[in-house]
Amino acid sequence: MNRILAILLPAKIDNTIHGMKLPYYVFAIYAVLSAVRSVIHLLAPDGGAGSIAGMDLSVAGADGIIFAFALWGSSQLLFAIIQLLVVLRYRSLVPLMYLMLILEVLLRQLVGMMKPVTFAHTPPGAIGNQLVLPLAVLMLVLALWQTEKNK
Repeated sequence: MNRILAILLPAKIDNTIHGMKLPYYVFAIYAVLSAVRSVIHLLAPDGGAGSIAGMDLSVAGADGIIFAFALWGSSQLLFAIIQLLVVLRYRSLVPLMYLMLILEVLLRQLVGMMKPVTFAHTPPGAIGNQLVLPLAVLMLVLALWQTEKNK
């Protein structure tokens, strides 16, 4: 357990990839996609609520929905910037970022169950969660396993 914590929270944070490189490359792709997704939510006229997620924006309070989606985009952008910094400068934190990604997806799914919303169609993010969660778990396991193997 101490080794796993040492991998997730390294004493020396640097640009070294410890172990297998595949988790790093997958994370780099995800970080770029995350940045694009966040900018869409932030800058789209409807925040992507209607045009992408298929929410009915003809209801009272639609401005609040659009505002919430734009706010979500701004927080996603901050997380994407951190992800991109890890990709470019702090690669030893990639395993920790996979743990954070797993927690983020699980929390989004929990919120979706606690506060369900009706959509005209399944939003891409809901489909993405079903793909990202197992991929992130696999990449975290590979990052931890390979690092363990190399020690």
